[in-house]
Amino acid sequence: MRRIANLVVAAILLAAGLVLLPPAAAAQTEELDPLFETLASPDLEDWQSVEDEIIRHWSRSGSSAMDLLLQRGTEAMEAGDFDTALEHLTALTDHAPDFAEGWNTRATVLFQKERYGLAIEDIKRTLALNPRHFGALSGLGIIMEELGEDEIALGAFRAAVSIHPHRPNLNEALKRLERKVLGRTL
Repeated sequence: MRRIANLVVAAILLAAGLVLLPPAAAAQTEELDPLFETLASPDLEDWQSVEDEIIRHWSRSGSSAMDLLLQRGTEAMEAGDFDTALEHLTALTDHAPDFAEGWNTRATVLFQKERYGLAIEDIKRTLALNPRHFGALSGLGIIMEELGEDEIALGAFRAAVSIHPHRPNLNEALKRLERKVLGRTL
């Protein structure tokens, strides 16, 4: 579990810009900075459209073949065909290992299949490639809470909310875990 705690700390440091990123990740950071600045605005009413634009950007690999694998994997996942989804997404991560969204989507499928250790490894890859991936941080929080690791889950949700303060389910999870964890230590 210490490895997971280190992952959360690393994600927070990366999100805060305290760790140098590889050139590809740095370029993505520059392109998305204005959207993340808008998303962080406390008075943002139309946060969903900003989130959608960020996710659209994350979902473009630069290769139509890889984008098709992501699309097919996502469609199979949404249809509940997790084995087929896993096949498409594994092919995607094999052929495009620097595409964070492939790892993130595969982590979601692995979570659905209750293969938490593998899901956590894919989240780790996602965050190494895209440290501001609030969805991956949220997924990490969900898994850690499911495993009874409330302090780690709280750290993951705090990191996610620091990036995306508007999503109601993130804020609810954060409040629930703060009550649970802080209530336990008082």
